Amino acid sequence: MTLGRPKWPAGHRCAAMITVNLNAELFWLQLDPSCGKMPKTLSLGQYGMTRGVERIMDVLDQRKIKATFFTPGWVAENYSEKLLEVKRRGHEIAALGYRHENMALLTDEEQEAVMRKSIEAIKRICGDPPRGFRSPEGELTLETLRIAKKCGIEYSSNLCDDDRPYFKDLGQGETLLEIPIHWANYDLPYFAFNYHPAFPAGQGRIAGYEGVLSNWKDEFYGCREYGLCYVLQLDPAVIGAPGRISLLEDLLDYMKEQGDVWFARGSEMTNFFGN
Repeated sequence: MTLGRPKWPAGHRCAAMITVNLNAELFWLQLDPSCGKMPKTLSLGQYGMTRGVERIMDVLDQRKIKATFFTPGWVAENYSEKLLEVKRRGHEIAALGYRHENMALLTDEEQEAVMRKSIEAIKRICGDPPRGFRSPEGELTLETLRIAKKCGIEYSSNLCDDDRPYFKDLGQGETLLEIPIHWANYDLPYFAFNYHPAFPAGQGRIAGYEGVLSNWKDEFYGCREYGLCYVLQLDPAVIGAPGRISLLEDLLDYMKEQGDVWFARGSEMTNFFGN
């Protein structure tokens, strides 16, 4: 299959993959382990699970869109009822490490242990192993993707080197489907904020809502114009707030109005491109 300009199913002009990162409080704990003793900081992530994720699912349900929820194994275990509700509504559960590890800082053996523990936790809670993998905040290595493939993962959504799904060369004749992402289409860099530990370090946001929506629409417009794949990343603690959820509603309505967008989960992308 040529990847010059992908030919999408049923004559669709472009594709869109809506993804949700279920970080819960792990984002803050990875940033600074001492946050375990800071209930206010932890509550920033917990809000996404207690309130935000439900709002996201309601918005998706109203528009009949199915998404891919990248989930740490620890979150699957500690918010199992919420994860089962995500599955019940027809969304895909994919892997996001176990405790929001920075995979690039781990040895190959440690990475494999994390990967297997994450996969097993999701399989135990949901009944099926995850088919996709996204690395938590921080880097990954090529070996991370090799390990993911070894552990049964069929696609990755981590890299930023294209705007079309493609097969990443892992060496020794092995490949893995990559569904690229871009920072401009991620809510966390625009809105996440905390005084201590300071995030961002320079304390230079929260962004204006209309500007962010305009960015997302412009990015989608470009993807549609060139027939590419638009991947949106959402954190329930960010977009799930009552004043921000309308950004997601407006964006999805704008995308659906075009009438030629293939909304697909990661597993559907994998089935289409083959692996």
